[in-house]
Amino acid sequence: MSTDTVSPLASDALRPLRYLWRVPLLILHVLLGIVLCGTILTWNRNAVMKNGREPFTHRMIRWWSMVLLRIFGLRSVRVGQPLADPVMFVANHTSWADIEILHSQRAACFVAKAEIAHWPLVGWLAAAGGTIFHRRGNNHSLASVMQVMVERLQAGRSVAVFPEGGTGHNGVLRVFHARIFQAALDANVVVQPVALRFARNGQRIVDAGFREDENFMQNVLRLLGGPTLDAEVHFLEPVPASPDARRRMADISRERIAAALEDRPQ
Repeated sequence: MSTDTVSPLASDALRPLRYLWRVPLLILHVLLGIVLCGTILTWNRNAVMKNGREPFTHRMIRWWSMVLLRIFGLRSVRVGQPLADPVMFVANHTSWADIEILHSQRAACFVAKAEIAHWPLVGWLAAAGGTIFHRRGNNHSLASVMQVMVERLQAGRSVAVFPEGGTGHNGVLRVFHARIFQAALDANVVVQPVALRFARNGQRIVDAGFREDENFMQNVLRLLGGPTLDAEVHFLEPVPASPDARRRMADISRERIAAALEDRPQ
């Protein structure tokens, strides 16, 4: 696996300059997000895709997320094609940016940890975007979350989950929890694995996600001042439904994502 190819000295020299123009743009973009969430998203919260055509609110979410990534120096790159709604996307998880990276290509209802709901501003923005909050380690919460997932899927919305149950570090892809796949079976929708990958010149940058013991704000500040990266979204081959083998569905999804994360020969 590759690490950042920009030398520390060059990176440190340019970091203050990046903050000079990225911070004001970020503030303006967040203010715009507040206005959009308080108006368009609130009025059209339940809009769904029809005949393969995205509703305006979904296109707006994709645009806002793509611009947010560009402010952080991340260029959203799609590989493969997302299936039409409704579908359950399952993706690897290394950073808070993963939600925006996938949102830049397809608007979906994410399942996220309940603590985010209480974060100032971020929690409100996430809720406005359709986030489903889950208290980790709480079986009752998981059952409620899965019920909401099924309802959203049956209503025509796509749902995105991180089956690892948390963020990984140093490029390590953890075991996928199988129980979450039951929601796709209950709603009778397809599961499509999605590999989220930071890269430069085609080589994976594993250090762009959370470092061990790094909190949300520390990672935000590090990325905000960092050099430009590609944020790749690989939409992979759908996983066959296996009503009696959720574990197999989880393993196949993980295998396909792991293969897509590997560097390709130049």
